[in-house]
Parts: sequence; structure tokens; C-alpha cells
Amino acid sequence: MIRAVKKPMDNKVVEVDGESLTIEDVVSVARGNAMVSIAEAAKKRVTRSREALQKMVKDGKVIYGVNTGFGALANTRIPAEEIRRLQVNLIRSHSAGVGEPLPTEVVRAAMLLRVNTLAKGCSGTRLKILQTLVEMLNKRVHPVVPEKGSVGASGDLAPLSHLTLVLIGEGEAEYQGRILPGRQAMEAAGIPTVTLEAKEGIALNNGTQIMTAVAALTVYDAEKLVQTAEIAAALTLEALLGVVDAFDEKIHKARPHPGQIATARNIRSLISGSKLVRSGVEALKELGYPQDPYSLRCIPQVLGAVRDAVAYARRVVETEINSATDNPLVFADEGVCLSGGNFHGQPIAIAMDTLATALTVTGNFSERRTARLIDEKLNRGLPTFLVPPKAKKGLNSGFMTLQYTAAALASENKVLAHPACADSIPTSANFEDFVSMGTNAATKAVQTLENTQHIIAIELLCAAQAVEYRGQENLGKGTKRAYQAVRATVSRLEEDRQLSMDISTVVDELVRNGKLVETVKKEVPLV
Repeated sequence: MIRAVKKPMDNKVVEVDGESLTIEDVVSVARGNAMVSIAEAAKKRVTRSREALQKMVKDGKVIYGVNTGFGALANTRIPAEEIRRLQVNLIRSHSAGVGEPLPTEVVRAAMLLRVNTLAKGCSGTRLKILQTLVEMLNKRVHPVVPEKGSVGASGDLAPLSHLTLVLIGEGEAEYQGRILPGRQAMEAAGIPTVTLEAKEGIALNNGTQIMTAVAALTVYDAEKLVQTAEIAAALTLEALLGVVDAFDEKIHKARPHPGQIATARNIRSLISGSKLVRSGVEALKELGYPQDPYSLRCIPQVLGAVRDAVAYARRVVETEINSATDNPLVFADEGVCLSGGNFHGQPIAIAMDTLATALTVTGNFSERRTARLIDEKLNRGLPTFLVPPKAKKGLNSGFMTLQYTAAALASENKVLAHPACADSIPTSANFEDFVSMGTNAATKAVQTLENTQHIIAIELLCAAQAVEYRGQENLGKGTKRAYQAVRATVSRLEEDRQLSMDISTVVDELVRNGKLVETVKKEVPLV
């Protein structure tokens, strides 16, 4: 799963209004521990929604999940005196997750998203429920939530139930570095637990907040990874004495996909001033080739398509984080409570499967350039496996096995790219007969992201070593800054050493946290 990115506490306060939360807000709360507040307009909507629901119940209306059973038991009426017990039983019975606990940052993101969807005023809960969740976020009481057990409809029932347990003083929570019983954690933080009233259990565990929390963090990281992949590709382009014609703006305006145009622009910025790249005419005359293989020539077309896929995923996720996703929904102005299917995770499932596929492509593409860098038949005069001149070839293997690792990760990604959303196993006695598997899609996308981060780190290591033979003073403005960042993190290879440490260092210090992108942006503009 996602590893926490350690950052100083965010000074900003994220105000939740149910309408305007951004992925950046989610990251600020999840990773930066930004404080959270509820907008006054949202408080009024929540109160009005609750009053409308209470009137409907008082008037004797039959409302799914309020005075009926759940799922295939929806035809069972629940007496008024057992409505509270119904909500508590729902949370207890649905707390059936398994596996390792979700990372704290995912739990924090899910808590924030749960507050935001309730703040839309369509869920019929009391304001107290939102306020309790906000207080837990601000005092950092984090429920222990098993990562597995959701089929993505009716939303993330099992994990959201585990999250809700702590509100009622059950389950477990992490507080100040310790795992405590839920009630003990709440008491230690000075937060009163709640007694669930009509509809509040189903309002808390019915929705897509787990898959969407994972998705929001993954999209944020994927955007940075695409830029990092462009930097790595540009450094390889120069190390392999590439042809610049393929990045001419005229080519990309003739096929105006936004991502393709943006990636081509970034490559031009990165290699600006380079003495290593050639025009096609120069390359043919000096080196014997007029154009490059696809892994170099088609960088804008491939990484540009990845950019567009990530942009699609962002649009879906930002719509979802500002949506009402439980069931039924209360529409106070009309005085009605309607059952529907907004809990269904299909939008997130398809978006995350698309993202996983795009990240798989990114890794495959990078691995091909790494293979070219270390192959003396393809690397245009560089040493075999980039073994240093002073090191004895054969006695030293150089970067041979880095490509093995990249190939292994690229192959694993191809398995992970199989779409989770293409699968469905009916649940609840075949009443919930088509589910999204959206949470599986989101967690697969995370694994693919992490694999691809390592693949890109491997290309950066190989490209930086290759540049040693070309003269780093000949690099472009952006690639020179990238090379220097890699060298400030990992020294050049003089003789064989354990390379896993080098990979991990580049991932942790330059790739995962976006530092390489931030460093290069100080020298050249990137989009």
C-alpha cells in the first residue's frame, strides 16, 4: 500500500463544504496533518437534512436502512424502538475486513472524504457525527482499518464499518503512536463517543470513501511520476545522442492531444542548450542514423497519452470526493428520501484501472530505454552494462542486473494491469448482483505506482552513469540539474556494489516525494 510521505505539518485549515474539496486538500490533511473545519453553510444543510429525515420517520414513511433491514433483508420492517440497535448492528456485522491495516494517510483521507460527503446535506445525519470525525482528524485519532474486504458496492462497507466502530467506542485506533481500544483512544484524546441514531450507521458505512481516498493520493503521486519519467527520458535521450526533430512543436500541433503537446514541450525545455542531441541531418551525417527507435522518438506520444489518462483519473476523483455516495439520500427541499446507487464504485474502478494501465505503460517504456543504455550494441558507443573504464569487465557486472529488476517490475505491472472492474461477484443473496471491485482497482493502482517509481529510479541511475561518458557539461539546462540531483544523492559507480540501496535512495529522496521535479523546475519550466 501507499507509504506515508513525511512532511512538516501543513499550516492551512481545510474547510469542508461538500462541494469544493480538491485532491491537494486531501493530501494536506492526509499527509500534512492540516486542520479541518466545517463550513457554516454545510452545517445548515446537514441540520436541515436531519430535520427532514426525522419528520419522514415520524410520519410513518418506510425508508430503506432507517426502518427496514439491509440488502436482501430490505423487506423486513424494523420497529421504532429498535432503530438505534439496527444502526449499531449494521456497523458491527459489517466490520468483517481482513489483512494489514490501511496506512494512516489513507485512513485520514477517508475520514476527510466521509465528512465532506455528509456535508452535502443529503445523508440525514446529525451535525454531531461530522463534528466527531473532524475532532478525530484534528486530534489524530485514527481508526485501525483492515485493507481488504470491500467489493466496491454498496461502497466500501467493511472498511468504512471498521472506521465507524471507533466513533461508537469500539474497534481499535492509533493515537500518539499506540494502538488502543477505540473507546480508550477516544477518551485519551478527550473526544466523546456517539450513539448512532436513525440512518447514521448506513450513512457512515455506505459509500466510496476508502477507494476514493486511495485514488486521490495515487493520482497526486502519479502526476509527479509522469514528470519524473519525462526527466528520466530526456536524460536518456541525451546519453544516447538522440535526435531532436521528433520533439518539434509542429509535429505535435499536427496531432493535438493535450498530453502529447505538454510532454514534447517539457522535453524541449529539459534539453535546451544540450550539446549531445542532434538534428536528423546532423545525426545521419555524423553518426549514421536519421531518427531514433520508438523508446526515444515517441516519448511525447507515449508519455503524453499517460498524461491524458492521469488527467481523466483526476477529473473522476475530484468529482467523486465532492459527491453524495450513501443510500438512501435525503432531499430536504423536496421532503423526500430516495433510494439509488450512488454508492457504486464503478467510476473509481474504471478510472483506477485506467491509471494502472497508464502507469504500466510508463514502466514498460522506461525499461526499454534502460535496456538500450546498458547494451553495447544499442547504446551508441557506451561501455557494456556501463561498467566503469577502470573496472575490469567480467569481474564487474556494472548495471546489468538493474535491468533485470526493471524487467521483473514491468512484468508484475502487466499482471496488475488486468482490470479489476471487469470482474463482479454477486453479494447479499444475489440482491447486490453487480459490484465494482473499485477498492481492488485502487489498491492495484498503488502497487503499480510503486513498481513504476522503482523502474524510473533505475533509468535515472543508468542515464546518470551513461552521462559520465558523454560529459555532464554537455547536458541541457534541465537535464544537467537532474543529473546533479542524482549525483548529490547517489555517487557514480566505480566498481560493483549493492545497487538495491541506490535504487531505494533515489526512490525515497528524489522520486516518491517529487523532489527531482521540484529541483529541475528551479532551472526550467515544466508543465
